[in-house]
Order: sequence, then structure tokens, then C-alpha cells
Amino acid sequence: MTLVAIAVYIALQLGIGAWVSRRIKTEDDYLLAGRSLGPLLGTFSIFATWFGAETMIGSSGAIYTEGLSGGRADPFGYGLCLVLMGAFLARPLYRRRLTTLADLYRQRYGAGVERLAVVLTLPASVLWSAAQVRAFGDVLAHATVLTPAQGVAIAAVVVVLYTTWGGLLADAYTDLVQGIVLLGGLGVLAYFVLVPGGGADALATVPTARWNPLDGFDGLAAVEKWAIPICGSVVAIELVSRVIACRSEGVAVQSSYSAAAIYLVAGGIPALLGLAGAAMLPGLENPETLLPTLADTYLSPVMRLVFVGALVSAILSTVNSTLLVTGSLVSHNIAVPLLQARGRAMTEAQKVRLARIAVVGFGGVAYALARAADGVYGLVAEASAFGSAGLFVVILMALFSRWGGRWAATGGMLGGFVVYILADKVLGTPNPYLTSLAAALVGYAVGAWVDGRRTTDDGRRAQGTPSDPRT
Repeated sequence: MTLVAIAVYIALQLGIGAWVSRRIKTEDDYLLAGRSLGPLLGTFSIFATWFGAETMIGSSGAIYTEGLSGGRADPFGYGLCLVLMGAFLARPLYRRRLTTLADLYRQRYGAGVERLAVVLTLPASVLWSAAQVRAFGDVLAHATVLTPAQGVAIAAVVVVLYTTWGGLLADAYTDLVQGIVLLGGLGVLAYFVLVPGGGADALATVPTARWNPLDGFDGLAAVEKWAIPICGSVVAIELVSRVIACRSEGVAVQSSYSAAAIYLVAGGIPALLGLAGAAMLPGLENPETLLPTLADTYLSPVMRLVFVGALVSAILSTVNSTLLVTGSLVSHNIAVPLLQARGRAMTEAQKVRLARIAVVGFGGVAYALARAADGVYGLVAEASAFGSAGLFVVILMALFSRWGGRWAATGGMLGGFVVYILADKVLGTPNPYLTSLAAALVGYAVGAWVDGRRTTDDGRRAQGTPSDPRT
């Protein structure tokens, strides 16, 4: 019964995507919905894209284990990202008239930096896609007779088909449906667990320390845990693509704030259930199964279907946008420019076809990573940290400073990326993300000094004055 219901729901999403996809004529239509999102579609597209499987499954499991301090990333850190986007980044990003975030690097630093940024951005997006595919597989395995491996395989096929259909315009319409189903499913679960199920009484027994999101806040280690979701995600390409797809910069700002409010309210439900669940269902072998276990225990079969629909909605809305922007980076920022540089004229239909092919390819990579992963929450944390420190520094400099050029951006990106890999994967040093942030700043500063020297030397040569190395 559950499998049939999921199949019908997915078929409905595909139908909406197919219907909307008939309006796609250009690359802008496919990647940015023709820059036409209004307040309603903009808000729900940002919210549904940002509210993924990790918010429901991963964060509730972390809070079940650690208390609210386990939710420092989700919902608190990622919710704050949306507020920061609306307050500081939405307007300057929108005014740039970007098609992808990588366009910003080309406008400010040149094509070489643009391609480097794409290479460094792709791993995080693929990891995030893998997290959603893994979560979808876990949902199918838990709710049906499928094995986890079968669930992940089916999930990969579904999300690739779903993403390839209609681009961001179709995604925005389905995000609206998925967001409503998601909120309804969470509300149903919260009511039956907290009221008839006695969860409210269980919350009254939770120790005070577990209610403190800053519990255990101790120096740089605590700052590291908050910096990863905030600095690593506020400039995420999935979020930026929704902001620049709005029909005006005012709508982009408004949608960011509205999505943040809905996100924090909706994210508070898994947080409360994580706290209550520790008292109601102690000793779970895998804390990430908390919400499905609560649904099995306290919901009727019909209400359980509503909850499963919420999980599926959270996953589909996120993985669609992640695979879409990953494909757009490869097609728009690498493949199309290279083909045009070789003298091959590209029609809009060919550009859309290239983006779809890239989506399918990265869907296969996400499937392989999902099969090998141990859990959802770890994948998302890795996606937020992997290579993002340098990108964060360079984007802020590009938007708010004239300091530095091509070498500064290259130094900042590579400095943050290489130091994070060494600190986290090779040396195992504490606080690798903060270390990589510092390295990115140093790399940018050194590169800016090189840019300044090269500019001075170029100016001297232009005036016919030989450069004096003593100066």
C-alpha cells in the first residue's frame, strides 16, 4: 500500500514537471525558470530546496543523541543561512544578472577562476545529492518490503528522471506541492506523538541541559561546528540559484526571509521529536530511524502515508535542485564556453540538452556515493565543509570589495581547499574548517599582493620604463 502510494505521488510530480516543461525554450528557462519566480513560488522553492532529508532524519537523530546542541547545524545553522542570505547577499547577487554562481567568478576574476570554482564546487553538490538519494532509499526500505540497496537504486533512477524533466521552473511548481505536503506530514506526526502519544509529558522530563543549543560550547571546537553550516552553506549554489531566479531583487529578499521563518518553524518539529523520542524510545540502535519509528508506533496506516509523503517531498525537492545546479555548472560554465571557443555555435536547445546530459551523469555519481555512505547526516556535514572555505572568502570579496584579482581568488580557493584536505583527511588536526578559513584569507592576501605587483610591472612596461627589482 505504501509503495503504491509513493509511486502515485511520484507520478504526480513527474506529471507536473512534464506539463510545465513545455514552457522551456532557452537555457535561462531551464536553469532559472526564466527569472520569473514570485513571492509564493520563491519562498516555497527556497524552503523546500533547503529543507532536505537531513533536517528530518539526520537532525532528529542528532538531537536524540546530544540534545538541542546536536541541532547546531540543522535547523539552527542552516536556518540562519537563509536569514543572512536575505540580509546581505540576495540584492548584490541578483544585481549581477548571473545564470550560475560561477558566473560571478568570471565577471570579477576571469574565466580561469570560473573553471577552478566549478571544479571545487562540484564535490560538495554531489555529496549533498548522495545524501538525498541515500535518505530516499532508507525511506523506501523502511516503509516497504524493499532492501536498502534496492531502495537506493530505485531512488537514484527516480530522482534523475524527475530532475531531467523540466528544470527549475518545473521544480518551483512541484516545490510548492511538496512544501505543503511536507508541512502537513510533519504536523500530523507532531500532533499524534506529542498529544495522544504522550510526547508532551516526555518533554517535561527532559533535563535542562538538553534544551540548550549551546550546551558544550567550548572554544574553537564549538565555533567550528557552527561555522561549517553557516559559512559553508550561505553561498551554496542551490540557494543562490533560487534567489537569482526570482523576478526582482525585492522578491529575492522577501522570499529568503519568508523561507527562513518557515524553515525554523518546520525544523523545530524534528527537534522537539528528537528530544521527546529520547525519553519515549530510549536505546535506538540507529538514531536516524527515530522519526520513521515514531510514525510506525503512533500513526494509523493512513496517517503514516501522509508522513512518508512528507519525507519523500523533502528529498525530491532537494535532490532535484542539487543535481540541476551541478549539471548547470558543467554545461553552462565549462562545456558551452569550450565548444564556442572552438567555433561551434550553440543553440538554446543544445544548451538545454547538455545540461540534461550532465544531470544524468552526476545522478550516477550520487548513486555510487549513496551506496557507500554510512548515513545521511555525515554526508551533509561533509558537503558543507568540503572546499567551501575558500569559496566563501572569494565570494564575499567579489561582492563587497575591489581588493584582489585573479591571483588573489586562486590563492584563496586553493588555500582553503588544500588546507582543509590536509587538516581533515591527512593530518587529522582539530578544527580543520576554521584552519581552512584562515588559510583561504592568507591565500587571498598573498594573491592580492601578487596581483598588485603584476599590475605595477605591467604599468611600467606600458610606459617604457624597465622594472627595477630593487624597488
